[in-house]
Parts: sequence; C-alpha cells; structure tokens
Amino acid sequence: MPDRYHEPERAIAGTGMGGTMDLGVEEAETLEQRPAGPDGPAPQDRPRSLWSDAWRDLRRNPVFIVSGLIILFLVVISLWPSAIASGSPLECDLSKAQEGSQAGHPFGFDGQGCDVYTRTVYGARTSVGVGVLATLGVAVLGSVLGALAGFFGGVWDSVLSRITDVFFAIPVVLGGLVLLSVITSNTVWPVIGFIVLLGWPQLSRIARGAVITAKQNDYVQAARALGASHSRLMLRHIAPNAVAPVIVVATIALGTYIALEATLSYLGVGLKPPSVSWGIDISAASPYVRNAPHALLWPSGALAITVLAFIMLGDAVRDALDPKLR
Repeated sequence: MPDRYHEPERAIAGTGMGGTMDLGVEEAETLEQRPAGPDGPAPQDRPRSLWSDAWRDLRRNPVFIVSGLIILFLVVISLWPSAIASGSPLECDLSKAQEGSQAGHPFGFDGQGCDVYTRTVYGARTSVGVGVLATLGVAVLGSVLGALAGFFGGVWDSVLSRITDVFFAIPVVLGGLVLLSVITSNTVWPVIGFIVLLGWPQLSRIARGAVITAKQNDYVQAARALGASHSRLMLRHIAPNAVAPVIVVATIALGTYIALEATLSYLGVGLKPPSVSWGIDISAASPYVRNAPHALLWPSGALAITVLAFIMLGDAVRDALDPKLR
C-alpha cells in the first residue's frame, strides 16, 4: 500500500488586523518564542495593576526618594531618639542660658539652659507621633463615614453632607483656642482628638466621591446582578478601587497636622510643658530671638523640613496614582 501523505499539524495564530491564519507547529513555536525586545524572550504578559504601576513610577521619582529618606530618618529618631542624642531634654542649666554652640552641644542652649539639639531630636517623637495618630484617626473615621454615605446615598448621604458643612464652617485655629483652652490635660490625646474632630470631613468628602465613582463601574453592577452582598461589594470591589485618593490626601494632610499641632502648642492651648514639642520650643524662644536666634532656628527648621517632606511625599504618590497623568 502506498504511504499515506501525512499533513503536519496546524496551529491558529491571530493577525494584526484581528483575523487568524494557519501556522505549522514549528512556526507557531517559533512565534511563541520570538523575543519581545532587546531584553530577550518575554514571558507571558501578566496584567499590571494600578499599584504595581504606581510603585514602579515612585521608584524612579527623585522627589519620592528624597522625601522618603527624610521621613524614614524622622521615624527612626522618633522611635529611638537616644541613638543620636545622649542627654535628656529636661536637663537644663541656667548658667548656660542662651549660649551658642559648644563642644557636645552643637545647637547651643535655649533661655532655660536646655540643650537645643536634644530637645529638637526628642521633639520629633511628639510632633511626628501626633501627626501619624491624628492622620490614622481622620482616615479611618472619614473613610468609613464617607464610604457609607457614597454607597447607600439617600437620607444618610444628605445628613452626612450637612454635618460636614457645619464642621467646614469652623475655623481650625479658632476652634482649637476655644475647645482646647478648657482642657487641662498635659497628654497628646486632646490635641489628637481635636484634629480628628475637625479633620474627618475632608477625608469623608474624598471617600464619598471615590465610592460614588467606583460603584458605577460595570464590574460592580455585574457583581450586584449576580447577588453579591453589600459587604462583599464594598470590601471586594469598591474599596480597593476607591482607596487611592484617600491615601494621597491623608499623606499630604499628615504634614498639615504636624504644623497644626505646633501652631496650637505655640499659642499655648496644645501640648504644654513638661512635654517636648517643636511648637513649645518655638514659643519659648520667640521672646529672645534677637539674643539667641539659634534656639528658634533649629526647631522651626526641623518643623519646616518635616512638613515639606510629607507634602512632597503626598505629591509624588498623587502623581503615581493619578491615571490622568499617565
């Protein structure tokens, strides 16, 4: 019997115009193994998420790197201030009051004879701690209330909108002078509570708008049609796609809250001695700024650098997470 003609196996490959064409097995394998670029063979493409793209952009952004290093340094000295400052911020010697830089005391002494360097280092713990805790409280409270209002709408949304309007009408500094002046506690919690009380409406508005936008997407409507519960819709489908603007605003607001704590402490209604804070040191050094400007320069400089670092970090995160800038 004559040998039967054996036809090689065929494969189907897509064309650039959307059609298909027949390929032999060897041709198909060659097409699959074809290098994708100068880096060599490319693995199968994997879908990239917003967060992976954002992290890739952040690693290439010098603003993010510089601000991140500054914030990392501030966090380290806030947790372990004794690592770079051996003395105590409460040890003072009146005989050295308003003296300048000396050996072992690079920033000089303030009006009470306290080491400005040590107080500046230990002041980072209080100021950064207040900013971080206040931001966490604002983010949690504002995000939850705003997300619920944006998801359910109706009466709940209307009531929350009117409440936020009331809080937006309260001047922050004036509200701090009124509310904190009647509190005699020397801890940081009254200041943190005040910042959370007047800071959550901003995050609430941001979260509400993000949830309203996310819940109108097709995949949310499909999940709702398939019978997904409210909690599953919120936690699985809406929250991951609405959290980006909240993170951006909270990061920028963290620097603002640090400045607000210093402002309230400077006015005498925030933290009070014996607490160590940049705002307290700035307030104490203001009367004799002509005789000892160094006592005012170093804590105010540390405050300015810290606030600027967090604002720069927030701007970098915003640029990375904003799809309109891609």
